[in-house]
Amino acid sequence: MAWRSAVSIDPVASDDRRTDFADTITMIDPGAPAVLIGDLSAQRGDGIFESLGVVDGHVQEVGPHLARLAHSAGLCDLPAPNLAQWRAAIERIAVEAGPGENVIKLILSRGLDQGPAPTAWVTLATAPDSARARRDGVRVVTLDRGYTLDVPARAPWLLLGAKTLSYATNMAAIREAHRRGADDAVFATSDGFVLEAPTASVVLRVGDRFVTPAPQAGILHGTTQLSLFAHLETRGFDTAYENVPIADLETADAAWLLSSVRLAAPIASVDGRDKSIDRALTAEINAYLLAPRD
Repeated sequence: MAWRSAVSIDPVASDDRRTDFADTITMIDPGAPAVLIGDLSAQRGDGIFESLGVVDGHVQEVGPHLARLAHSAGLCDLPAPNLAQWRAAIERIAVEAGPGENVIKLILSRGLDQGPAPTAWVTLATAPDSARARRDGVRVVTLDRGYTLDVPARAPWLLLGAKTLSYATNMAAIREAHRRGADDAVFATSDGFVLEAPTASVVLRVGDRFVTPAPQAGILHGTTQLSLFAHLETRGFDTAYENVPIADLETADAAWLLSSVRLAAPIASVDGRDKSIDRALTAEINAYLLAPRD
């Protein structure tokens, strides 16, 4: 990504009654040092983040992303973010976006070890070119996530439903996918159920029915997936959250990886076996996802 702009935030209490947060938001040089060496985001990956797509200056799904930021903060015992302050920071940096596709990232760190308060910033970058993935699809391999379907309920301290900065495992999975000749990975439980991709949700079409793995399995509930399901329901399709066996990735009529920046990338092969792509429906889905959404 080409970093274009950034702001730092001096977090205020979630119940702050003010409406003007200008004095808490500071423009910073995206190419200059901005994080202190003792910040726990850098030392331990101890923090949370969100990535928002920006299309021709319009920031997509601000409300759902802020709600998920607050949810992640609760899971990680971080102070509740003041969502009005974060919205003000998003609006401040969005004016720098301009035409085309960009990405805004929200980052909330626990701050300095033994420090007085969390640290936070918002960045703007040019989005990667996803045209090929949206058109031709992605080849995926299934990788064992290392736990069974019931682990999230038994071990909530694993933070499996939070969007944390600790993405080493996710990036390692993508590197392993590349070593196996694929573009991306799909995590599965040790007892054989689909979870999610390292940076995307998984959606399957079976006839006129669309299915995604249930979030209770310890996956991140995708904002793009939620928006797509709402759109599909207005068109008369059935949508469902279910436990999805790995075999369904191959047998489904079509499948996609969904994320805020890449949008809908059809799955073109699973573990080296080709899968048909519904190009017309994929183009329709991406047209919807590229349109302004609040």
